[in-house]
Amino acid sequence: MSAPGGDLPIRPGPGLRDGLVIPASELLERFSRSPGPGGQSVNTSDTRVELEYDVASSSALTETQRRRALDALGNRLVDGRLTVTASEHRSQPRNRNAARERLADLVRQAAAPPPPKRRPTRPTKGSQRRRIESKKQRGQVKQLRRRPDE
Repeated sequence: MSAPGGDLPIRPGPGLRDGLVIPASELLERFSRSPGPGGQSVNTSDTRVELEYDVASSSALTETQRRRALDALGNRLVDGRLTVTASEHRSQPRNRNAARERLADLVRQAAAPPPPKRRPTRPTKGSQRRRIESKKQRGQVKQLRRRPDE
């Protein structure tokens, strides 16, 4: 868990062997009133968090990671910037942590390399033989159900 407002560490995973740290200077946090029910402070506290990260000009990503992230997040980016919103909790710190975790997960998944292509395999001789035998057996069952020939 990272400190609110500080650097955002991203755990190691596929595509990020050593993990990653997004500097706080590349993250932009905005706060606004959260929609939905609340208590006495519903109209006074800014608990909704918008976290913005500029993927296109980030110094934390390598060129390969940046290219993968831009391709993977293409439909979510606006001018190369990724925006994550959190408003499910009633407190600003919890929404802040939720938005940071969500952003970290998105960047980790986006920077991951594509899975290897499936190499088609041929059925084994044994599986081919079993398949043919079961088809023959099924045909025999159906043949026995027929009326006897005259």
